[in-house]
Amino acid sequence: MEKAMLIVNPSSGKEKGKVYAEKARKALFRRYREVVVKETQKGGDATEFARQAAQERFDVVVAMGGDGTLNEVINGLAEQENRPAFSFIPLGTVNDLARSLGIPLRPDKAIKALETAKKRTMDIGKIGDTYFMNVLAAGMIAEAVDKVSVEQKTRFGSVAYFAEGLKAFSRHELLDFEIKYDDGDWKGEAALVIASLTNSVGGMEQWAPEAEVDDGLIHVFIITKLGIIDAAKILPQIALGTLKKADGVMYFSTTTLEIDCTEPEVKVNVDGDPGDTFPIKIEVLKEHLEVLVPR
Repeated sequence: MEKAMLIVNPSSGKEKGKVYAEKARKALFRRYREVVVKETQKGGDATEFARQAAQERFDVVVAMGGDGTLNEVINGLAEQENRPAFSFIPLGTVNDLARSLGIPLRPDKAIKALETAKKRTMDIGKIGDTYFMNVLAAGMIAEAVDKVSVEQKTRFGSVAYFAEGLKAFSRHELLDFEIKYDDGDWKGEAALVIASLTNSVGGMEQWAPEAEVDDGLIHVFIITKLGIIDAAKILPQIALGTLKKADGVMYFSTTTLEIDCTEPEVKVNVDGDPGDTFPIKIEVLKEHLEVLVPR
């Protein structure tokens, strides 16, 4: 391995991207002959930089930013014939993918780990013509979370998501879903539908403890009960890793997933950002990327 691209979102993590970029560049130079640094200026830049790295046959692409930046990089790599290895320095609010891969949440430790990191494979999900790395959420709670502004994320972190979620709980709103998966279909009202490729959702690392980043499966949770009391009962089971056994929760794993909703304007939340409107079709691309993780 000789050639690395470092893609930096300078505004991520309360503008920590600017602080850590030079440290990451020096760490990569200890392992690679050439290191090219690219700074994003607008949405879509990270996708274009990653696509460029693949076409120019870079050996590795390292992203420095939040989940949005990582999602863009993965979308830039996913369809390329020559896909460089992928890694990242987490600077986001929740950092679910880092939690699932064992990448340190402290940027300085994640940078240090790059020097001796090893390769492993990782699944990604596909929705239409776009790709995701971690989780898809649908329902009024997901809609509420979409309303969290960049300023709120920067100032309050994951507390901002929690506050908006509580507002949705208090309104007792349900949506009608029709869901098709490998072994059947499901129709009914639900407060929240979560489709995850990894064990960590919303910073809760025991959400789907059976999930592996390369198992080729989508882990689906349908939460049919809504309310503050229901949430209070479910939260301890999330902590114990037994959410799928909770009252009012349906769980299954599948390789393909179709979701439709009676509310045509409702959007799904994909890796923490608003995605497509319904209906949607999801598939897993098993072991599609190589990712560098700590030894």
